[in-house]
Order: sequence, then C-alpha cells, then structure tokens
Amino acid sequence: MRSTQYGPDLTPPWKRQTPAPEVPAERDLVVEEVTTGFCGAVVRCEKTAEGPTVTLEDRFGKHRVFPLVPRGFLVDGKVVTLVRPVAPAARSGPARTASGSIAVPGVRARVARESRIYVEGRHDAELVERVWGEDLRIEGVVVEYLAGIDDLPAIVADFAPGSGRRLGVLVDHLLPGTKEHRIAARVTGEGVLVVGHPFIDVWQAVKPASVGIAGWPDVPYEESWKEGICRRLGWPVDTPAAWQRILASVSSYRDLEPALLGKVEELIDFVSQPGD
Repeated sequence: MRSTQYGPDLTPPWKRQTPAPEVPAERDLVVEEVTTGFCGAVVRCEKTAEGPTVTLEDRFGKHRVFPLVPRGFLVDGKVVTLVRPVAPAARSGPARTASGSIAVPGVRARVARESRIYVEGRHDAELVERVWGEDLRIEGVVVEYLAGIDDLPAIVADFAPGSGRRLGVLVDHLLPGTKEHRIAARVTGEGVLVVGHPFIDVWQAVKPASVGIAGWPDVPYEESWKEGICRRLGWPVDTPAAWQRILASVSSYRDLEPALLGKVEELIDFVSQPGD
C-alpha cells in the first residue's frame, strides 16, 4: 500500500537537501568548485547552449570553466548555488567618462594644443589614456612619456614653455629629499608644473581590490620592484604580462587611488588653460 505521508515527494524529510543560498557570480568573487576543489576568482559568467557557465581564475592565472549547477560551489566554506548576476538597471542622468566627467557625445577631438603632459614611463601613459583619454582629446592635450626623470631638464629646455605653451609633468615617487624631488625643483617655474604621487611605481596607484589582491606586497630596496611584486603575488615573472593584467582591471577613476587622481586632474587643468 503506497503511503501519502510525504505528499508527491516520497523522500523522507531527513534525506532531503536544504536548498543552498543563491549567490550572484559577481566578478572577483572567490569561490571553490565542490567536485574538483578548484579555487579561484570569478572572471566572467556566460550563457551557453549547454547552460550558464562561470570562468574562474586561480592565483597562478589558470582559467577553468564550470557549469552553474545547484550546490556546486563553496563561498567562505559554505555550500552555495551560484547564479548569473542581474544586469544593472540603466542609470538616469548624464553619461560619464571613465574619469567621472560628464560625457559630451558627438564632439570631435580638438586639434592638439601646443601644451603637453609628460609622464614617467609607458605604463603611466597607458593608465592616463585609459581613464582620462576621452577628456584629453576634447581638451586637445597630448600625453607623452619620459624615458626617465634624468631627462627632464633637457626636455623642458627643448620645449621652451611660454605664453599658451605649458608643460605639465607627472613623476613617480615624488617625495622630499629624493632625486626626483631635486630635479623637479630645478625645472618648476612659469609655464612648467611638476607634480608627483607617493607610489614607487604607477602599479601601486591601482587599488588592490580592483586587481583582486589583498594589498601590494613590500619588496626590499635591493630587489627589482616589479619582479618582486610578481613573485610575491604568485604571478609569472613577466612584467609586460603583469602590467596588462593590472591595466585590464581598471575601467574608471574608481579603480585608482585618490593620490593619483588629484594630481592628473591638476595637470589637465594647468595645461588646458588659455594663453595670456
């Protein structure tokens, strides 16, 4: 005789699994796949013909793709069901550029001014372009990079700043008593503004949370800083690849430290002022 004690589901209550809480598979969320033990941060979540999947990246940069199945992952040691994150609702109000400025759609790039901004290194130039590129094109400001701070006095002399021809310079690790600070003091004057941030390298100006790390490690002075960072983070010792990984984590000014943001904005304001 068939019992109806448990309704249509004949599984006794003590054998039924409690539904796991649903957690959106947001980018950078660290999870562990229950069957393989693979642990990594969420890189992307996609809809495929076989069903939704999530791609995880471990601390060595290895990627693996897993299906989004019930009770398939652990978050902080607890079983969860990962689900695709809900797309954010469209925001009202004016659109913004990556720097936070109000976007001006349909405006063509301005003819380049004579004024220039110089930054110390290719990575610095790429980061400035990524966040402030749209603003710089509207203002007609060109960004170039220095091969090294030692070349700055000669560059200033060749540039010959004057009325309507300003030079702004962004320097790494500009601290009192340093070589950088002494060179900056020699060239600063009418038509030349040298500002700096306190970071050893512009890598540090990117917020650790945006990169998916707890913080930027300390590297002894006698060791190559960038290579030391890669070793301590468990990344391959490949500076160009490491920088592309860091740069890819930056989508707007929110990913940068305030100590850099204010200095770049100051330079843009300085070089975009009209001539006398």
